[in-house]
Amino acid sequence: MAKSIKEKQFSIMEIIHLVLGKANPERMNGVNKVVYQLATKQINFGGKVTVWGITKDLEKNYEDRNFETFLFLKKRNPFGISSELKKAIVEKKDSAIFHLHGGFIPVYYSLSKFFHRYKIPFVLTPHGTYTIGAMGRNYWVKKLYFSIFEKQLLKNVNKIHCLGKNEILNLKKIHTTEKCILLPYGYENDQEVVLKSPDKSEFIFGFIGRLDTYHKGLDTMIDAFELYVATNSNSKLWIVGDSEERATLENRVKTKSLENKVVFFGSKFGKEKEDILQNMDVFMHSSRTEGLPVAIIEAASFGKPCIVTDATNIGDLLVECNAGICIDNQSSEDLCEAMHKMHTISENQIAFSQMQHNAIKMVKDTYNWKTLITKFNNNLYSI
Repeated sequence: MAKSIKEKQFSIMEIIHLVLGKANPERMNGVNKVVYQLATKQINFGGKVTVWGITKDLEKNYEDRNFETFLFLKKRNPFGISSELKKAIVEKKDSAIFHLHGGFIPVYYSLSKFFHRYKIPFVLTPHGTYTIGAMGRNYWVKKLYFSIFEKQLLKNVNKIHCLGKNEILNLKKIHTTEKCILLPYGYENDQEVVLKSPDKSEFIFGFIGRLDTYHKGLDTMIDAFELYVATNSNSKLWIVGDSEERATLENRVKTKSLENKVVFFGSKFGKEKEDILQNMDVFMHSSRTEGLPVAIIEAASFGKPCIVTDATNIGDLLVECNAGICIDNQSSEDLCEAMHKMHTISENQIAFSQMQHNAIKMVKDTYNWKTLITKFNNNLYSI
């Protein structure tokens, strides 16, 4: 008799997610949010899962979760591994698979050698750090680091978990490998979703995420909005998130005389963030580089049509499902054109309502946790 999904999941070894941070979902760090969600769902479907965080402090400043979390102090030397972490890893030999999250992290290079020495299996999710957009920032430094350290890590790793086709294509341009496994993360929205028709007196575009101008393409977004409001003055751009770059972005808005059109909300979480999201008409994400942005999937789950760049690894799906618009280039002109198209669609209530429902259905069908957890076990962790 074939084993059930749950029986199969109990038969695999323990999965230990290793991340910089504490897997706190109430932070703007997308990787930590994803690790939290993945670990939570793996436990729900019968997996044996823990999260290990390498952190600056050992304070438990996060809510209770259904998985155990162990914290290890970050060493002053970025390549250093604490003795406590080394001991804990060795104790898990032959009983666990380690899942590392992130790229260009010096301690991961050291850990990869440590895992290799003790013949401990591990997999890596780079979260978009090998894409052209990510490599383009500090290119020569990253190229040198990649050739000396990251290539050795990729040689030692058992499998590389990629979140989108662009990530695989770009990685293969800089490193020959057959270890890539293509799998998205799942997403589940258990909140009440209220669909609304846009208010003709104020059409609202929105963004939620860390305020990283280069990474998230926020310069392009603000420039595109400037072009757009020149002929659509009844629109606003809501930006939810924070970082040390906020002041620079606010100044960019001020120099364009858009202070009354662009609203910076700062960091918002939980119901407060969801209430703001519910009141947006269209969600935008103009990233130069991504793994798979949870913010887009979350917005779609609330019935928000999305405008995204191809770098987000979700554009093709949005177009296929008629849940949004994807632009191929990092171009304020192209983004502005997409905003005009979306506003025109919104003027047809039936067409816009269909797009809202398509977005919700897309998330339910494509990012179904039950299906994806099985694929993680059968494809990524089958070492």
